[in-house]
Amino acid sequence: MFRHSIPSPSSAYLEIGPLTLHFYALCIITGIAVAVWLGDRRLRAINPALTSVVADVAIFAVPFGIIGGRIYHVLSAPSDYFGSGSELLNIFAIWKGGLGIWGAISLGALGAFIGYRKAVRSKPELTFPPFIRFLDSLAPGILLAQAIGRIGNWFNIELFGSPTQSWWGLEVPLASRPVGYTDFATFHPTFAYEAIWCILVAVLLLIFTGRLKQGQAFALYIALYCLGRFLIEDIRIDSANEFLGLRQNQWVSVVIGLLALAAFMKIQKKSSKI
Repeated sequence: MFRHSIPSPSSAYLEIGPLTLHFYALCIITGIAVAVWLGDRRLRAINPALTSVVADVAIFAVPFGIIGGRIYHVLSAPSDYFGSGSELLNIFAIWKGGLGIWGAISLGALGAFIGYRKAVRSKPELTFPPFIRFLDSLAPGILLAQAIGRIGNWFNIELFGSPTQSWWGLEVPLASRPVGYTDFATFHPTFAYEAIWCILVAVLLLIFTGRLKQGQAFALYIALYCLGRFLIEDIRIDSANEFLGLRQNQWVSVVIGLLALAAFMKIQKKSSKI
């Protein structure tokens, strides 16, 4: 019989003897592996001699990104960790979800810069492209990693949106429904919307890579992700700081998205003068 909704998973983890595997963490790890694999292929397309460089850089970028993402999330929802009745040690429980993309990109890029400089210095005999072109190589893979990471939100039954009666609505158990929404059974799977958007942008970048100038792929990634995040954020009902009627992440999307778009246009204008 045709099912008119998306079921929620019965468990967020798998126990194998004394070992507990959290699906959210497995999604993050899988996403990182995909990003490294695709980034490596794209970098070697520039210079075939640059083998394992992306993996070497990931040693710095990944932990920086996870720390940055967690810091952004905690600062965005301080009452969950510092408020009355909250558990301070939950700050470190990243397997339960909670990695802010803006913090992950910011510190992740810093970690990548440190790792890339170290790689350049350790292999002076090789010709490395500028760091911004290295980021261009990573952009599609990062988007796919974000998409895979959003699957982890499904396992945790989190980051869904407002109620919907659409056939693709997500079934949310009563215990996981927000206060004020206990009478609704199905909700917008906003994590799935974002995953689909990330995949579409990744495909777009892969198709138009040859037509973009140096630095434009990464700028376009940021700008288009911000556009999708702004629209999707408007459907979400999880708690968030609001300013002038918009959620915090919407304001961040506007600011960062406009800066990325300006960078994209500046590169285009500069190249047209050459």
